[in-house]
Amino acid sequence: MSLLPRGRRCGAAATAARRLLLGTRARVPGSHMCNQYTTSGSLTEEKKELLQSGPDLQDFVSGDLSDKSAWAEYKGNLKRQKGERLRLPPWLKTEIPMGKNYNKLKNTLRSLNLHTVCEEARCPNIGECWGGGEYATATATIMLMGDTCTRGCRFCSVKTAKNPPPLDPEEPYNTAKAIAEWGLDYVVLTSVDRDDMPDGGAEHFAKTVSHLKERNSKILVECLTPDFRGDLQAVEKVVLSGLDVYAHNVETVPALQRKVRDPRANFEQSVRVLKHAKEVQPRVITKTSIMLGLGETDEQVYSTMKCEFFLKNLVEKRKTKAI
Repeated sequence: MSLLPRGRRCGAAATAARRLLLGTRARVPGSHMCNQYTTSGSLTEEKKELLQSGPDLQDFVSGDLSDKSAWAEYKGNLKRQKGERLRLPPWLKTEIPMGKNYNKLKNTLRSLNLHTVCEEARCPNIGECWGGGEYATATATIMLMGDTCTRGCRFCSVKTAKNPPPLDPEEPYNTAKAIAEWGLDYVVLTSVDRDDMPDGGAEHFAKTVSHLKERNSKILVECLTPDFRGDLQAVEKVVLSGLDVYAHNVETVPALQRKVRDPRANFEQSVRVLKHAKEVQPRVITKTSIMLGLGETDEQVYSTMKCEFFLKNLVEKRKTKAI
């Protein structure tokens, strides 16, 4: 299991996971053809070996902070005065999204009526991820099942409604078509919550993975799923679809769950989802993430990391010293 800090989960976390599974500039050898709702071990021994050595926390906090001098010299106010318009300091600014890869992804998404969490959640790192980073591989997190969620978590900017529009039956096919055109090695599929549907959209997830693997047997697919209201049969549908990484976020420490997440979500339910995914398909990598900076204490973070399920899968499977 990979337990990742959620500061930049869609961009940096997906990039690190891609590097972990693919290796430096490497493609995945072999074949991974799968029938609908069946799976096989898609990782070679070489890739399994890589799982034992990283990435760790340092992969997420390292980086060349080239504008340190600009930060030190910043003389602007960091707290708004009455009647004043507060400007962003340099360390909170980002480049305007542009570039060949960025425009290509955006045009494809619009033409096929697809959505991304990058856009809907107003992620400031969209230009970096869509434009391609160190390895010139663009990463986009596709958001399935529309752009409207049935839940209202306080940290999220996605639109909410009790009864969102019906699912687009062509979305699984169109998603696979778009990703095949981009030529990605690693793709992350996530979704809004759809509590208005009997299976929470699990069948829709599974169909999308199946179409992806049919078009490109070598692509690695991560599904960042909802909790499906704790419906373990829905979890099984997704985890047996042929994916490579099953992700579900606990979001924050247990003490802050009610303040941060929708009341229908909770820490224990999220852990049950992850645990069941691992029990159903032990070869699939399970992953979760938490946000930091919401008022949690260091002790609460450490306590969360020591959850029995996390310890078992993080320490025994990964043998990493940095959580």
